[in-house]
Amino acid sequence: QVRLVESGGGLVQPGGSLRLSCQFYGAAFDDYTIGWFRQAPGKKREKVLKITMKDNSRYEGDFVQGRFTISADNAKNTVFLQMNDLKPEDTAVYYCVADLNDFRLWVLQEYTYEGRGTQVTVSS
Repeated sequence: QVRLVESGGGLVQPGGSLRLSCQFYGAAFDDYTIGWFRQAPGKKREKVLKITMKDNSRYEGDFVQGRFTISADNAKNTVFLQMNDLKPEDTAVYYCVADLNDFRLWVLQEYTYEGRGTQVTVSS
């Protein structure tokens, strides 16, 4: 059974940076696509970034525009979300998700596994 544990959220000032981590347990890490989604109060969940371990392909959500990047440490079964130039509108709960099917996760936005989320608050 896959388990995803996020960490690294917190309070940051506008313009600041945060790095979120997602520790993956319970299956072959290299078989999965790992993604970050976020949800702000009263808003729909939206996709942020994803990485497919098999081919290292990465895609970003429309709003990212290069401010965020995704990377992986295969030796530690961990995926990172580096967020720079944070804005108040980036305030949300950030969820790490995983699925064996890349298309299902990124295009259909359906996924088999999801972490509990980590709160990111951008405020002065």
